[in-house]
Amino acid sequence: MSTIEFSDELIRNPPFSDNFDQSTAGFSEVDVQIITSGGMRIPAHRSILASSSPVLESIIDRPRKHRSSEITIPILGVPCDAVAVFIRFLYRPMCTEEEMDKYGIHLLALSHVFLVPHLKQRSAKALIERLTIDNVVDVLQLARLCDTPDLYLKCMKMISSNFKAVEYTEGWKFLQNHDPWLELKILEFIDETELRKKKTRRHREEQSLYLQLSEAMECLEHICTEGCTSVGPHDMDPSKNKGQCSKFATCQGLQILIRHFATCKRRANGGCSRCKRMWQLFRLHSCICDQPDLCRVPLCRQFKLKAQVKKGDDARWRLLVRKVVSAKAISSLSLPKRKREEEATDHLGVRSFCL
Repeated sequence: MSTIEFSDELIRNPPFSDNFDQSTAGFSEVDVQIITSGGMRIPAHRSILASSSPVLESIIDRPRKHRSSEITIPILGVPCDAVAVFIRFLYRPMCTEEEMDKYGIHLLALSHVFLVPHLKQRSAKALIERLTIDNVVDVLQLARLCDTPDLYLKCMKMISSNFKAVEYTEGWKFLQNHDPWLELKILEFIDETELRKKKTRRHREEQSLYLQLSEAMECLEHICTEGCTSVGPHDMDPSKNKGQCSKFATCQGLQILIRHFATCKRRANGGCSRCKRMWQLFRLHSCICDQPDLCRVPLCRQFKLKAQVKKGDDARWRLLVRKVVSAKAISSLSLPKRKREEEATDHLGVRSFCL
């Protein structure tokens, strides 16, 4: 076996500064030899190793037959230079980007086995930054063995997002043949991710619908109270000194619906779908309105009285009302504070105008 002074890598990046004096710092002579897979010996100090790693400390303090015998610690299964970088980190907690590129996986394994949390955290972060389609399955297996949840989750997300490409990698083929449990976990994660996406998409669509209904309620009150372009209260000319409002697209659709509702001849027989839609909007407004005696929206008070008499109202309808009110509240909270205050002032202005 040949002895190296912290290997060639450590010669280029020694653990001590140039003016470091081991004697003044309390270091004894080299008293530990690290044996690597390539037969190399890396000299080290037992005090440094023991203070940096509880696992190495227990190995060093293990009873020996001869107290004077040399302490040797085998670190096998990883490249010699990776072991050299690991030992140097115990002296000086630094690793270059080039070393992380070459030995990041090995350093994560070593830091986990010998309980060096700072190096483990640094290695996991470096591997996250270096994940690719080709290595993500291998890194995932290591992340599971080394108990690094952040790295494990990142690998899972990358596999889920790029599964079609990952399926053709050698790592995935090896996983299918040798680790069916982890393969099942990956497939379950992908299914759960898709379900969450569908649920989120459905929730956004529902919220969009409730916001549209909330806006329609505002426009209906606006049309029936102030008027908007061509439709308004009977005692007011809506087109006089009135331009298009800020929600004219919704107001215009409601005005068309109101004009149809006022002239439809099939409404009495209940055979007009557009009139049914208008009835539903009137009913929804009545459920939301908190001042039916002052409200100028048609049928508001009548629907209120009917709802009081018919106490066993449809549960689905009550749920719709709560959702519309909640969507309006959430939408207003997302607005800047000044705009919320302006909307509240405008709302009070509408009430005082009705009076």
